[in-house]
Amino acid sequence: MYRTHTCGELRAEHIGQEVTLSGWIQKSRELGAMTFVDMRDRYGITQLVFDVSKNPELSEPARELGREFVIKVTGMVIERESKNKKIPTGEIEILVSELTILNKSEIPPFTIENDTDGGDELRMKYRYLDLRRNPLQRALELRHKMGIEVRNFLHNQGFFEIETPYLIKSTPEGARDFVVPSRMNENQFYALPQSPQTFKQLLMVAGYDRYFQIVKCFRDEDLRADRQPEFTQIDCEMAFVERDDILSMFENLAKHLFKTVKGVEIEGEFPKIPYDQAMKLYGNDKPDTRFEMTFTELSKIVKGKGFVVFDNAEYIGAICAEGCASYTRKQLDALTNFVKRPQVGATGLIYLKCNEDGSLKSSVDKFFDEEQLKIWAETTNAKPGDLVLVLAGDKKKTLPALSELRLEMGKQLGLMDKNKFSPLWVVDFPLLEWDEDLKRFHAMHHPFTSPIVEDMELFDTDPGKIKANAYDLVINGVEIGGGSIRIHDRELQQKMFKALGFTDEEAEEQFGFLMNAFKFGAPPHGGVAFGFDRWASLFAGLDSIRDVIAFPKNNSGRDVMIDSPSRIAGDQLEELKLKLIPKEEK
Repeated sequence: MYRTHTCGELRAEHIGQEVTLSGWIQKSRELGAMTFVDMRDRYGITQLVFDVSKNPELSEPARELGREFVIKVTGMVIERESKNKKIPTGEIEILVSELTILNKSEIPPFTIENDTDGGDELRMKYRYLDLRRNPLQRALELRHKMGIEVRNFLHNQGFFEIETPYLIKSTPEGARDFVVPSRMNENQFYALPQSPQTFKQLLMVAGYDRYFQIVKCFRDEDLRADRQPEFTQIDCEMAFVERDDILSMFENLAKHLFKTVKGVEIEGEFPKIPYDQAMKLYGNDKPDTRFEMTFTELSKIVKGKGFVVFDNAEYIGAICAEGCASYTRKQLDALTNFVKRPQVGATGLIYLKCNEDGSLKSSVDKFFDEEQLKIWAETTNAKPGDLVLVLAGDKKKTLPALSELRLEMGKQLGLMDKNKFSPLWVVDFPLLEWDEDLKRFHAMHHPFTSPIVEDMELFDTDPGKIKANAYDLVINGVEIGGGSIRIHDRELQQKMFKALGFTDEEAEEQFGFLMNAFKFGAPPHGGVAFGFDRWASLFAGLDSIRDVIAFPKNNSGRDVMIDSPSRIAGDQLEELKLKLIPKEEK
């Protein structure tokens, strides 16, 4: 037996018992005739004591123990003289009588502690060592618990968990497909699913009216903190439902996870914010509503005063930062540099200080007198001590830039508490978005999203104004997931394909199997898919999804631990009838 207990299990009530533990050495300290060793497993840390006066034969072996050695010890649980209240096992220690070295270890390339000295790339290269650290173990434990609770909730609501294929047909769903060559079907390819979208709709046609799956999905797109080439969805679909049925069901799932995983009670219904309102007040479709600081449009009250930046702008918007009139010139210059960053995209920043003494100070004083600046303050509800920040320009660029500025101010003012949660639904998205370069519409969600009933007639007159029967769940500014009521009527689906620029032949080639299924009694249906990795990282208080994924990729899509992707052997290429094109020929 390698162990009778784990390293996080023993307490004062075990004093006097002989136990056997196994684990890794966290650190070792020599104090005269005593050697103290902290031994770790994923359950915790227990202090071991090697006492030369009682077990002299263990003196030398104990002194040779190094970090990350794997050992097995047997000994007596005794009361610890210098108790450690920071760990659950801090009242006891083990007086070791037997020691077995199960495996020695080289010195690891970084310290395996909560606050490690390893950089991201180094830790990803030795991910199996990084995973020994407590923060990652807790994050994966939280993810595991979330998965259990998702399954428990949906099972109790009558959902079936049904697996769908990973080798499927390549269909346009908004991102590049990962493709897989078929050996048995020469010059043909499978694609890895960006989502199980068409399969879950087919399951609704098949009569399985409540489906879910915790499933891997694959998208070949540029990476960032909340994006990986392979990710996990909580994928769900329901038949014979309307939008509010789905929102109610999965709002209850969210509340269940908040309660069982985080111990947080969310009272009342989640607010529903129309897409247009979210853009008007927050500048994006995933607003962080933990704090206010909503936008105020100033266009009507500031144009025509001779200030060319305003006079030539399509949109002029402002936010009011409470208590920030004390910002120094250096701080204001830093904010100006922030909004000028390429990823923000503004050309400059205008400010208005509402000083505590009632005076007003602006960066555009020579164009606007005090009476006019008072109107700015009144319009933005600015009080003495507040700071009004203004951006101007093209509306499509200025709204997201102002959104970034709002979020930056939220960070600077400590308004983004990770222990506070503000969930909401964003609804009534546009069905289509216009691509100016390609001169065609794209589906804002996907081609199977149903328009709202009132807008059906606009397919023939003004498709760009059609609203989608779609919805996103947003928590703390993070899009946790989204979905829609689906098109279940063949004729309406054909209209949608036509609006997206598909010919009849292209629609048949890509989606003929789904269109054929609609001939045989497709029920009204809709669903939702949640980003499991994003939700877990939000609950874990992390800024990146990497640390809730056991073996993630880096920003280049590489697994630096196993050195993947990599070349394959020539005979494999030959068998697949593939030929690599040298770089100079591309």
